[in-house]
Amino acid sequence: MGNAGVVKATRVTNSIRALRFASGEMTQAALGGSIGVTRQTIIAIEQGRYSPSLEVAFQIAHVFGLPLDAVFHYPDPHIRPTSPAGSHHETERNR
Repeated sequence: MGNAGVVKATRVTNSIRALRFASGEMTQAALGGSIGVTRQTIIAIEQGRYSPSLEVAFQIAHVFGLPLDAVFHYPDPHIRPTSPAGSHHETERNR
């Protein structure tokens, strides 16, 4: 029960920081205010310490006029990092 306040880091990554700067250097406070969350929430999302609700994720994407998957990214579980052995299999598969 002591872990109730612990937030687990997420595998979801995002482009929020880059998008804020590309949007006239929008502040974290301005982004948060436009969607009804705190600056601290935006910081945690940007840093990957907090995974936003689906609703908040869509709201952030809408602020930038982008689809959700242009702002948030999740690793494909079917794609494994390439290794020398993996490269060999790729070569064999392409023959």
